[in-house]
Amino acid sequence: MLMVKDATTVWGNCLQVIRESIGEQSYKTWFEPIVPTSLVNNVLTIQVPSQFFYEWLEEHYVSLLKKVIFQELGSEGRLEYSIIVDRGNAANKPQTVNLPTKKIPQAVVNSYQPEQQVIRNPFESKTIDRNYLNSQLNPSYVFENYIEGDCNRLARSAGYAVANKPGTTSFNPLMVYGGVGLGKTHLVQAIGNHIKSHAPEKFVLYVSSEKFVNQFVESVKTNSMQDFANFYLLVDILIIDDVQFLSGKEKTQEMFFHIFNHLHQSGKQIIMTSDCPPRDLKGLEERLLSRFKWGLTADLQSPDFETRMAIIQKKMQSDGIDIPENVIEYLAYSVDTNVRELEGVLISLIAQSSLNRKEIDLELAKNALKHIIEDVETEVNLDFIQKTVAEYFNVTLDSLKAKTRKKEIVTARQVAMYFAKEYTSHSLKSIGYHFGGRDHSTVIHSVQTVSDLIDTDKKFKASIQELQKKFKSKNS
Repeated sequence: MLMVKDATTVWGNCLQVIRESIGEQSYKTWFEPIVPTSLVNNVLTIQVPSQFFYEWLEEHYVSLLKKVIFQELGSEGRLEYSIIVDRGNAANKPQTVNLPTKKIPQAVVNSYQPEQQVIRNPFESKTIDRNYLNSQLNPSYVFENYIEGDCNRLARSAGYAVANKPGTTSFNPLMVYGGVGLGKTHLVQAIGNHIKSHAPEKFVLYVSSEKFVNQFVESVKTNSMQDFANFYLLVDILIIDDVQFLSGKEKTQEMFFHIFNHLHQSGKQIIMTSDCPPRDLKGLEERLLSRFKWGLTADLQSPDFETRMAIIQKKMQSDGIDIPENVIEYLAYSVDTNVRELEGVLISLIAQSSLNRKEIDLELAKNALKHIIEDVETEVNLDFIQKTVAEYFNVTLDSLKAKTRKKEIVTARQVAMYFAKEYTSHSLKSIGYHFGGRDHSTVIHSVQTVSDLIDTDKKFKASIQELQKKFKSKNS
């Protein structure tokens, strides 16, 4: 009695031969994801996750596939691919397209020799053992020391969701963008470290785009592009930093496009950072940009005053250093650009305190700022403005910062705020802080009041012009 063969049995027999003929990692990467779907009239149909997957099999394993099909189904046996082009959802089945295998001479098939393939690790130039792969993550970048604020709440929340359920949320890919020093690398590496600690069986990989490009170029030079692709297709969570660096690099973009597709369609998590949103990225292929928009794009903004306060407090606590509240406020108001610059100021402050054996106080903080911030004149000008205006109106410097509402002091304070807005780069909040902790609306009102008086009061206008000469000569 003849035994009727089915697709699962035939493909299972094929896999036994394939597994003995190629390296274990190649087998896991390229053959374990394949699903046999039908066997009709000696045509075996197998489902593959993507067009790239199909192209890779046809490029590198077509002879082996022909050989095993011949062994199982005879000379009339044929192989056909069912390629997933849309994974669908709970309501809709995946969309597929069927393609035949290439026609190659039987002599080529018969001469096929099992490959002795060893995948090389592009990071360390040694044989890959998946259990000991280095994720290239900085262990100090964790969620516990990533301060949340209005400036980063969406990105952090999405990142935490991805960290707990990588590859299964709608945030795939997750694109985090923002300017220099705002915490992009910290956040995406915190995601990676969280996944590693809670799901150690998953292979998490962090790589800069520059590193990715250099590795790809090296693989082209050494004729090892297959190793390069095989390595990245092993990844469960790919974190790629500064994707804008791929701009203009067409061949690298093509490779990344295929890797992206394969990982995404295999349910792997992709996380990226950029200095701008996808719509503003220049020099990248449209098909790549469209995929960047599939998941969630979240921006990081400059930290607000409260977040900067929290960052300083957290940093100092982690270093076991006590710092007065007024120093924290001074630093938070004075450094309002990005987190990296703020951390630079704190490092300098700690160093000066240690080297000079001085307690951290306001005077030491001002000295630290002078050595870190390029615009040293900002702080000098503010002090100079307050002193000059106080002398001109014959009031004390302390009275400008006090709560008194005496008319002559209010006028002097408003004039000083007006010049602070005109001659320094301090924010409105920072100006208000340096005048006794007043809010930004007080500064706006003061500037408007002085502007109105200049237009309506000739004597007052002359006083302002006289003061302007002092400030201009100071800046010249």
